[in-house]
Amino acid sequence: MKLLRIDSSARRNSVSRQLTGKFVEMWKRENPSGEVIERDLATTSLPLITDEWTHAVHCDPLGLTPAQRETLAVSDTLIEELLAADTIVIGAPMYNFTVSAPLKAWIDQIVRVGRTILYSASGVEGVLKGKKVIVLTSRGGAFRPGTPTAKYDHQEPYLRHILGFIGLTDVTFIHAENQKPGELAEPARAAAIEQLQLAAAAINRPATHV
Repeated sequence: MKLLRIDSSARRNSVSRQLTGKFVEMWKRENPSGEVIERDLATTSLPLITDEWTHAVHCDPLGLTPAQRETLAVSDTLIEELLAADTIVIGAPMYNFTVSAPLKAWIDQIVRVGRTILYSASGVEGVLKGKKVIVLTSRGGAFRPGTPTAKYDHQEPYLRHILGFIGLTDVTFIHAENQKPGELAEPARAAAIEQLQLAAAAINRPATHV
């Protein structure tokens, strides 16, 4: 079993990093022989999408020039990490009601025609099927469905859609909300930790059939 841990916060001791660390700890207990692949997007050089990148993506892979292969090198590495993983845990702080810039840059590198998405006569098909994804978010406020602030959540809806687009449809979101300084922060963080521990324990649990 392989777990891919992705952190995307600019802060070294952020709440989202604390949550992914707790998840890895629990996952290791459940999978003592498992391997953890760690990808810190804040310290990874993530190039922006360019005309050269787009052109290389749409070229015949067998005809790529050395320069084009270099252009796609980061993308190839990140996609290989996804392909190798059975479970993916993503630490996603909410910045300005959406995802952080490093996480968006990672998404731009891994959503790729011919590698993670395929086009056919029947439409678009995501390649990364059969993997479990846990998204651990940290948010300054609360954005629960049905509340007045839910309309400002451009984080979970976007991530759920784009992950599904590449085939990652088994996605669980666990939110540590109200993480701005105040009395609500610690109870919300503790509740998120309890949820992620249950999620980690349930990953290898066989499904029950009635």
